Amino acid sequence: MEQMPSETVVRAWTRLMRAQRLALASIEGALKAAGLPPLVWYDVLLEVERAGPDGLRPYELERAMLLAQYNLSRLIDRIEAAGYVERKLCADDGRGQRIVMTDAGKAIRRQMWPIYAREIERAIGGRLSAEQAEVLGDLLGRLVDGRTVPKAASKALSA
Repeated sequence: MEQMPSETVVRAWTRLMRAQRLALASIEGALKAAGLPPLVWYDVLLEVERAGPDGLRPYELERAMLLAQYNLSRLIDRIEAAGYVERKLCADDGRGQRIVMTDAGKAIRRQMWPIYAREIERAIGGRLSAEQAEVLGDLLGRLVDGRTVPKAASKALSA
């Protein structure tokens, strides 16, 4: 039988999930109150904008966003209907398309960022010291990509 997680590991998992839900709900609520699109739209717009004027192929966006293709396709449809992205044919693949940012998409993403940033600050910056936030970032990085925790973070954890 597989090893069961310790009570400490389960508590860490539960708190991680709860913290994520609370932070995301706060961000979504603030965006909605401001009459802005949902957070996932921001994430799509940011990835497309980062790609530059050539945009992204849908599969590249799918990989960056970790969304199922059918969910992403519907999401892109809604964002395109709002005028924030456009689908353009690929020059090198007649059947393919690229998702490119419109000026309206750039504008709405810039409008969303201050609200998103404020909520990030409330969720983390307003509750943790800079050192604690760094440690948290290092620990989460370890969970995400297997990095080891730097010595400074290890010292802060043991203090």
